[in-house]
This record gives sequence, structure tokens and C-alpha cells, in this order.
Amino acid sequence: MNLYLVLHSGDPVLVSTFALLMLMSIASWCVIVIRVRHSWLTGRRQREFTRAFWDASNWAQASELAVAHDSPAARLARAGGEGLLHYRNHESAALGKSVSLDDYLVRKLRNHLQQETASLERGLTWLATVGSIAPFVGLFGTVWGIYNALLGIAAAGNASLATVAGPIGEALVATAAGLAVAIPAVVAYNAFVRINRRFSQELDGFTHDLHAQLLTEVHHGVR
Repeated sequence: MNLYLVLHSGDPVLVSTFALLMLMSIASWCVIVIRVRHSWLTGRRQREFTRAFWDASNWAQASELAVAHDSPAARLARAGGEGLLHYRNHESAALGKSVSLDDYLVRKLRNHLQQETASLERGLTWLATVGSIAPFVGLFGTVWGIYNALLGIAAAGNASLATVAGPIGEALVATAAGLAVAIPAVVAYNAFVRINRRFSQELDGFTHDLHAQLLTEVHHGVR
């Protein structure tokens, strides 16, 4: 059945159901496109930065690379360098006496790592929500179509094909529309969860290496 005919001839409830599904689908595809682009750029920038960072000849050069690049690892490196400088500048004050440099850097890097991990998950809640509720929205349209078919049977006094074909067809289209909205959202959600898990593992490994590197800089001095 032509969706245009359904929207043109359907009652306000059914039209509202299809409109809601269309809005959910458009929003989901916008999130998917944005997240695909973000994941691709993040992965490329991450590889470029980590390769250049560990190839740097000294910490000063590595710090300049961290400032010049825009990636989760670069932001972690900047946060670690800033934390080390802050600790060294305040080690004679209460902060420096309250915790060791090791503990302070662990806390600083862990907090920033959590922020970066959270930023990777933006939009995933919407995809999960759409994947969960879209089939039920379509099911509501199905139930409403069957209800209209029953009203048509009651009004006509018979259950001929001409009486029930339209409402039943609308009901089936509503079911298909709900699945068409939900399936891409669920597939994209699972794909992004896997990508984010890989990014998180890479960031976690980088953070451990960065922490060790920052501790070695204590013996060389940081400017």
C-alpha cells in the first residue's frame, strides 16, 4: 500500500503515528551520519597523534603536538601535562602535601578519561530509545488500524474484503514502518558500542603509558 495514500486517507491518530515514526527515523539517521563522521575523524586523528606523540624526541615537543592536535589522546596528554605542572607549582602547599604525585596524576587522568569516554557515547541513548520503542509505536498503529477495521465491519454489517482491506492494509504498513525505523537504530547502536569499546581500550592503554611517562618527567623537569 502506498504510504502517501495512508497518510492522505488515514484518521488523525494514524497520521500522527506515522508522523512520529518519520520524525524518529529522520533524527536517528542524523545521529547515525554524525556519529559515523565523528568516529572516522576521531580514529584518524587518534592514530596520527599517538604515532607522532611517541615519536617525539622530548616532552616539550610532545606537549606541542598535544596542543596542535584535536583528539581524545591529545586532550588527555594536555590534561596530564597541566596536572603535572600544577602539582609541581603547588607541591609546597597543602595540595602537594596531601597526596603524592602518583595519586594526583592518576586522579587527574582518570577524571579526564571518563569525560572523553562519555563524549564518545553521545547520541547512543537516542538510538537505543528508538530501537526499543519504534516497534511498539508501529504496533499501536497496527492496533488502531484493526480497530478501524472492526468499526467498518460493524457499520457495514458484513466482513467483506472491501470493508476491511483499507484499515488492515494501514495496520500492516504501520507494523512495517515501526520495524523500518527500529532496525537501523539497533544495528547502528550495536556498531557504535563496539567502536566506542575499541576507542576506550586504546585510550585506557594510552593513559597508562602517559601516566608512566609523566612520572619520568619529574626527574628531568617540566617547563
